[in-house]
Amino acid sequence: MRDEDFEKDDPLYASGKRESGTSWTVLNGDSKVVSSALATGSINCVITSPPYYWQRDYEVDGQFGLEPTIDGYVGNLRETFAAIKPALADDGVVFLNLGDTYYSAKGRPHGKDDKHRSRRLPGLRAVDGPGLGLPRKSLIGIPWRVALAMQEDGWTLRSSIIWVRKSAIPEPTSKDRPWRKYEHVFLFSKSPRYFFDRDGLDGEEDVWFIEPDRRSLARGTHYAPYPRALVERCIAVGCPEGGTVLDPFVGGGTTMYVADEMGRSSVGIELNPDFCALISENMETLGEPIG
Repeated sequence: MRDEDFEKDDPLYASGKRESGTSWTVLNGDSKVVSSALATGSINCVITSPPYYWQRDYEVDGQFGLEPTIDGYVGNLRETFAAIKPALADDGVVFLNLGDTYYSAKGRPHGKDDKHRSRRLPGLRAVDGPGLGLPRKSLIGIPWRVALAMQEDGWTLRSSIIWVRKSAIPEPTSKDRPWRKYEHVFLFSKSPRYFFDRDGLDGEEDVWFIEPDRRSLARGTHYAPYPRALVERCIAVGCPEGGTVLDPFVGGGTTMYVADEMGRSSVGIELNPDFCALISENMETLGEPIG
């Protein structure tokens, strides 16, 4: 589909159907707003990795991750999942991948990051200056702050899955702490009874050894895609065949590509229209749309 097929203020960017009966939809806008417009009970599984706190600048107004306070970041995610909740089926689940951030408080801009070129951020980051209320050099604990806030909103936290990357890039400038080699993937349920296929764990329980993708449709200047194998695991465990997967921070589109290949419908929400264009083009290329 073309950009001009949609009204300027319409969140629907593009959509398509497959001969198998599944569909895909890309929505452009703020996830807090767009999620609230999703049909009640239309989503079986949410799989997402929101922008981490002060790690990247995606160069779009209103982006998550650059909030001036920790509470502001946690609050934005909290509001997003509150907006998603009505759209999630009663037996639906959420897989939330979040990385952490250190509070440097050095008082000067972060500058370049030799590990990730796209981590260069303009000016002084909130984690570079004073006022966050933590001792200098503290690990902020962002993932657990978000998880506990969601518990307060009535989400059931069923598991804190540890995603281990044996080939994680070294942190040579970190000489007085261990290098980070894992991230959290929180499993939330909306209700006490929910869809869960243990066979999808593929022999691993709450520690998943999954290596990053070296090549991915989602990779680009500003993308930070999680690996396809991680999404495959989440879908196999938490989304029934023929179900619908939502990624409210779809970024480069990995969640949608994998869902499509695994016979699930997908919905992706993305604030950056350039990312929407890339995902839409790839989705149309991956399969011949009908209708």
